[in-house]
Amino acid sequence: MAQPTAPGPAPQGSSGNSPHTRAWAVGGTVFAGVVLVVNGLLDILKGITAVASDQIYTGIDDYVFRFNLTAWGWALLAVGVIALAAGLGLLADALWARIVGVTMASLSLLANFLWLPYQPLWAVVSIGLGAWVIWALTANRSVGSSSL
Repeated sequence: MAQPTAPGPAPQGSSGNSPHTRAWAVGGTVFAGVVLVVNGLLDILKGITAVASDQIYTGIDDYVFRFNLTAWGWALLAVGVIALAAGLGLLADALWARIVGVTMASLSLLANFLWLPYQPLWAVVSIGLGAWVIWALTANRSVGSSSL
């Protein structure tokens, strides 16, 4: 019968808890906060633009996901305000912001997939950044690395 071992520091090569991985996670969290702030501001601007005029974006008739651009603009405006608040909270290292940040990044992935026909290049870039934000906010961090 195997004897249980006492918990202690993980070996240097263990996955998810090495100093190199922790440094990436901490730096990634700051980057995630900045990305959420910038993405929130951009979503607010895209939302205001879509609400102000339906003629700004090219209409897509044959796309599977067709939306009223005014309604889409209001949705982007709301998402942008929440993402901006979460990003500022992340920069202040608040736990609630980490949870809201993962949620907002997940919603951003979905929204940018639906936004592909209107701005394909920016949507693909935003999807990649959203995946990075989710990883950075959910990466394993050691207990002593942050005051959550």
